[in-house]
Amino acid sequence: MQIEQIRIKNFRVFKDITIKNIPRFAVIVGSNGSGKTILFSIFGFLRQAMITNVTKALSSFGGFQEVRSRDTKGAIEIKIKFRPAPKKPLMTYDLHIIGENDRAIVKREVLTRSREHRKSLSLLDFSRGKGEVIVNEEESDESAIRSESYELKSPDILAIKSLAKLKRFPTIVDLGDLIERWHVYDFRNSRTQQKDQAHKVNYLHDNHPKVFNLIRKKLSERIPGIDKIEAKKIGRRGVNLSFGDKLFKTLFQAKVTSDGTIKMLAYLTMLYDPKPYPLLCVEEPDNQLYPSLLGELAEEFRAYADRGKQVFVSTHSPDFLNAVELGEVFWLQKESGYTTIKRAQENKQLKIYMQDGARMGHLWTEGFFKGADPQ
Repeated sequence: MQIEQIRIKNFRVFKDITIKNIPRFAVIVGSNGSGKTILFSIFGFLRQAMITNVTKALSSFGGFQEVRSRDTKGAIEIKIKFRPAPKKPLMTYDLHIIGENDRAIVKREVLTRSREHRKSLSLLDFSRGKGEVIVNEEESDESAIRSESYELKSPDILAIKSLAKLKRFPTIVDLGDLIERWHVYDFRNSRTQQKDQAHKVNYLHDNHPKVFNLIRKKLSERIPGIDKIEAKKIGRRGVNLSFGDKLFKTLFQAKVTSDGTIKMLAYLTMLYDPKPYPLLCVEEPDNQLYPSLLGELAEEFRAYADRGKQVFVSTHSPDFLNAVELGEVFWLQKESGYTTIKRAQENKQLKIYMQDGARMGHLWTEGFFKGADPQ
């Protein structure tokens, strides 16, 4: 899957923005408070709405009124244009949400598929829990296309969530599976990360030894002294994560190691997971990592995307940006209280400097990204 375009209306600082021609590896920069975290949270919101419903998903952000952009009216709107696979028709998922009586309501939910030389086909069109869905989407004869009416249990449930449980709607099933497997990485709870990594390392050791050894090798190359990773089961559900220093025989537990070590291990287990996430969002991977490691990490994110997945990364690091290409960078800029988005390759001055051998991180620190100065 590749997301090619996103439009966001009335979602916190994003009153109305459109991001076009999105590459598989996209890097977002911006000053503090410009909306980098909010941009990534939209993917997390859609995933949570797929698992629960839009009321519960919005409640984790403070509810509908807190999420809708200040001093605005109308629905929260999210429109995503994507291709399920290379050379597949462009799909558009359009979601409008309103608030009524302390509850979020799906005002409109539409999934369409583009068709060459013909009008786009609406595979799904729902409003307030009621709507139509095409039941023979692969039918080439226009006159033979059939739809059925459905009514959902509640108007705050996504139609794609309910219909993705039925095999007769393959495109909706695929979309539902993709959204549920989107991953927005959050390192703010280091203790939770230690537990997660312990279980992942144990799983890889037992089921994918080649991947485990690759991760161990890469971690030892980047974290001085570490040459061993061990994850032993404790009881029925517990796993103890330990590391070995080549100078000592005794292992030391993860709880006494640095956050940077755990964070690098987390990135490696994500990037080399035998079942990779179709969409990976990582906020500020530069935090707690030594600057010299960031260039190689950026290359690994790009390689992950080149394998057919998609990666969004936000950063505050010129060292990370120095390893990024012009067409991969977007920056957020606050204007009149709301945030707009710019693309680096559309800036003529930046393009000239890069052609002359300048590096992206240096241009950023020198103030060439208007409104996105490093902070």
